[in-house]
Amino acid sequence: MAFNAGATKVNEPAAAGNTVSLQNVIKNYGDHPAVRDVSLDLRAGEVFAFLGQNGAGKTTTLKLTCGLLQPDAGRVSVCGFDMSREAEAGKRLIAYVPDTPFLYDKLTGREFIQFTVDVYGIPARISKPRISEIVNRLDMTGFLDELAETYSHGMKQRVALAAALVHSPRLLVVDEPLVGLDPRTIRIAKTIFREIAESGGTVFMSTHTLDVAEQVADRIGILHAGRIVALGTLSELKRQAALDGRLEDVFLRITSDAPRVDAQANGDARQEEAA
Repeated sequence: MAFNAGATKVNEPAAAGNTVSLQNVIKNYGDHPAVRDVSLDLRAGEVFAFLGQNGAGKTTTLKLTCGLLQPDAGRVSVCGFDMSREAEAGKRLIAYVPDTPFLYDKLTGREFIQFTVDVYGIPARISKPRISEIVNRLDMTGFLDELAETYSHGMKQRVALAAALVHSPRLLVVDEPLVGLDPRTIRIAKTIFREIAESGGTVFMSTHTLDVAEQVADRIGILHAGRIVALGTLSELKRQAALDGRLEDVFLRITSDAPRVDAQANGDARQEEAA
């Protein structure tokens, strides 16, 4: 059975147009600018991959999108809800899987998923077949009733993904979602991401695995030093990089050019100030 975004929702905005809108978002950690004037719209029905070097600001941007962090300036909205003023309503439509999955050690995987069901108030008539479907798809029957403290990283990742999917989110935000998973589960997860998009949902994915972005994403954004330096389909990024190669080559070309572009922009700004 395919996954359908928003399948358990009632009396909520229709999944159409932009699911996520970031407008001139700025976030600093002390004197360090983590996200610098980022504007980005994510559409219903797409898988969007965010690429960038370590420290580029990817995880911070994901957390801002989910309402886990508040911007110092700018606006973040999810499905029309302002995440500064209407965060609770927006979060009901979001699922977030961090790069390091957090489970309660003294709960089994099944208990953790049921905990998520209870938090979202999903009726048993909906949650029970949903849980059964997810458990079968992610092949978790063999360990689901064991305590989480006994799990490998890959097992924890599968349970975290299952808990994220159980309420049929309109927006699935995943940070390095495939790290630690075996090849079979990676293939299943990629299929699920496409099913969510095809049902009108949105997947916002940060990854260092460029092959996955190349295979799954409808559009790709490249973040460098807190700024979006490239945005578009793979074909559009190739044109921007003036390079007809793999995504890895395009990424390296764009990010190696980005410091020079940034330095030139700063120099132009200083000249304007002096004029």
